[in-house]
Amino acid sequence: EKQKAMPPWIGKELARFDDYLDSICGLAPATRNSRRQWVSLFLRAVFTSSRVDLREIGPRDIVHFIIRSLKNYRPGTMGVACSALRSYLRFRAVSCGDQTEALIAAIPSVARWPLDSLPKHLTIEEIDKLLTAFDRGSANGIRDYAMTRCLLDMGLRAGEVAAIQLADLDWREGTLTIHHGKSRRADVLPLPTATGEAIVQYLRGARPPSDSRALFVRHRAPHGVPVTTKLVSHVTRRAFKRSGLGRCAGTHVLRHTAAVRMRCAGASLKEIADVLRHRSLDTTMIYSKVDLPQLATVAAPWPGGLL
Repeated sequence: EKQKAMPPWIGKELARFDDYLDSICGLAPATRNSRRQWVSLFLRAVFTSSRVDLREIGPRDIVHFIIRSLKNYRPGTMGVACSALRSYLRFRAVSCGDQTEALIAAIPSVARWPLDSLPKHLTIEEIDKLLTAFDRGSANGIRDYAMTRCLLDMGLRAGEVAAIQLADLDWREGTLTIHHGKSRRADVLPLPTATGEAIVQYLRGARPPSDSRALFVRHRAPHGVPVTTKLVSHVTRRAFKRSGLGRCAGTHVLRHTAAVRMRCAGASLKEIADVLRHRSLDTTMIYSKVDLPQLATVAAPWPGGLL
């Protein structure tokens, strides 16, 4: 079914919400876009008149929306959607003076067990398959290979790869500065040798002339402009497909793989958290399940002396 055009009053409301997320909350564009999409779904479902007036709805409407519109999503996705709704209701309270406490209280906390499964990641053999899927005899292939090494070796997000500037590379110190992470702070990361060599090959033999100071630029029209997050993700998905690894396609798999490789090489959870720039060590705890032999040495005896 063709999606209906967005009503103008909802468009204006989303624009105001986005300005709040940007100027007050300081959220990255991708995060803001995700929250706008969920809030748009909510506003379209709840408000059918020519205005958004929270006085017209109550906690029951919130519950009905979640049950009706979100019931088929996985817990992680439901959690993101509920978080977006809470953010929007806080925005209304701050910017419009609405009484939203009861509405926020009606949004459920989605049960989600963060350590219930191992993160999806690539094996050594799968890494080799992926890296050989690039045509390193073409300019596009050299660029795409270098971008993928940034994802795989450093655990960068697709948006962070797209945002790398030439000035962010310090060849003397062997570091890369990330300015565009979710937290908007500058993080200086060590540049692995393999990653640096791939970037040098791209700069010397494949990067087209461009006035842009972005590291990775487009090779097709519009020529010479910075690549986008979407293009980085698209390149990764196509490489997964060519290598026969389509079942685990996605830049997030490469980020998990980088963390697992560090863990297996002996890095501590704190070191992994620093490289991935996690705000909380709890986020990194999922990788504690990877090093199973080490965990076995500290496992408590099973009752009855079976271990």
